[in-house]
Amino acid sequence: MTEYFEEIEDIRITGKIKHDLKETMVVVICAVAGGSDSWEVIEDFARVKLDWYREVMNLRLENGIPSHDTMQRIFGMIKREQFEKCFSMWMSSIAQKSDREIMSIDGKTLRGSKNGEKKPLHMISAWANANQIVLGQMATDEKSNEITAVPELLETLDVEGCIVTADAMNCQKLTTSKIVEQKADYVLGLKDNHPLLREDTEDYFFSALQAPNFYPSLSSTRTFEKGHGRIEQREYYLATDIDWLEQKNDWANLGGLGMVRSKIEKNGITTEEKRYYITSLTDVNLFAKAVRAHWGIKNSLHWCLDVVFNEDHIRMRKDHSAENMAIVRHIVLNILKIFPTPKKMNVSRKRQKCEYDHTFIAQVLSFAANFHA
Repeated sequence: MTEYFEEIEDIRITGKIKHDLKETMVVVICAVAGGSDSWEVIEDFARVKLDWYREVMNLRLENGIPSHDTMQRIFGMIKREQFEKCFSMWMSSIAQKSDREIMSIDGKTLRGSKNGEKKPLHMISAWANANQIVLGQMATDEKSNEITAVPELLETLDVEGCIVTADAMNCQKLTTSKIVEQKADYVLGLKDNHPLLREDTEDYFFSALQAPNFYPSLSSTRTFEKGHGRIEQREYYLATDIDWLEQKNDWANLGGLGMVRSKIEKNGITTEEKRYYITSLTDVNLFAKAVRAHWGIKNSLHWCLDVVFNEDHIRMRKDHSAENMAIVRHIVLNILKIFPTPKKMNVSRKRQKCEYDHTFIAQVLSFAANFHA
């Protein structure tokens, strides 16, 4: 596994290094896979499994297990950009590129990383819905910086042929240009950060639904889901005849305006909502698929990080340790998700099994290290 971290520079003073950088990274990744969420617990996990690290993981660990303070210092010194690059290269080798993969981009604030006057870290992730893994991420100091960071993140990813989805915050002209430049399509939420475009879109769909005979080019589809005491109906509309739209040429390869009208019944209460989108797509079924898939990054990634990895309560803050450990959690989440089991096991159960079953965690890590799409 150490081969994936070859490009990470060790900036420690030569002659004073007692613990190998790449070996320390593997020690930490294994401990996080085994349920450790703080530096002290990571050290406890590693000390108990010292012989296992040497005999099974083939680590020398010539000076034993680093103390939790040493591990924190090491991860605080690692250059985040280098770690992000290594992560992206590793995940690209794992991902199986599928036809029209839906790549969802969204940000998440790590509340536990707030330190005094220092604002909490905001992490932007790119989630491959078909693969169910994180393919890349980028850290920013504030949520508002997400707007400028997303185009930078896209430059690190191979999104050719994909459909990129994002919330309204990232409905930006530069973002659409970057997506189209990389030969991908997009579906982006539309809200009041573009008031004129939002108003024109809302007026169009209001008129089209009032007098559908005058709007023959408007296409639609619908879905119906029932379960867990909840009934959800969604209607998807896509307008591709948009030559009338003054702002059409302001957005790269704009193919249509979309609307989703949802109706949810739960516990005798009915709620209705309308959401609007801009898209380069012209197929309403692909549009509907992309809109539905975007929730995967919230349900399968953000929820999992909060509930399974307790991310919002983790207080790793020193230097670059917060962002680097966020990458470690992404690595562990990915390798647990891709590891096949005879009986269906969720990520939480796999992580618990890694804690007490030496054979299982070795199989998980070996599979991830040797798996290539």
